[in-house]
Amino acid sequence: MKGFYNVLETIKTELLSSKFCNTVTYGDIRDVDLAKKTVFPLSHFIVDSAQYGENTITFSINLLCMDLVDISKTSTVDYFTGNDNEQDVLNTQLQVVVNLLDELKLGNLYTTKYQLTNEPSIEPFTKRFENLMAGWAVNIVVEVENDNAIC
Repeated sequence: MKGFYNVLETIKTELLSSKFCNTVTYGDIRDVDLAKKTVFPLSHFIVDSAQYGENTITFSINLLCMDLVDISKTSTVDYFTGNDNEQDVLNTQLQVVVNLLDELKLGNLYTTKYQLTNEPSIEPFTKRFENLMAGWAVNIVVEVENDNAIC
């Protein structure tokens, strides 16, 4: 059975195909070196659960797409945009999320092997973690073919 490995590798490959994602990590977010050697922008995902079906396995996956917010040392002139790049980060990281969702729903990843089965709600976050990251969090549900042959 390779379904779990295939899901991990497929999502990683798709995220890295974006020009707005340099690093993809998996597992507990506390284990990611967010402050030191990570090359941002970063996408991180966690498989929350897997549900067995007769011919399928459905994975619930939490995805965080984020980048560092740079704060300018110059005083704020435009109070709408502020003196940082938070809006730019939110824009580019939303694009990473939407690209993945589009590929799972309508694109190259939408096959009989991979299907997005929910209508995800994408939630923004700002100034999260110790180094002021911003981005988007989304929970996706992906159904894959159960390749475990019962003889």
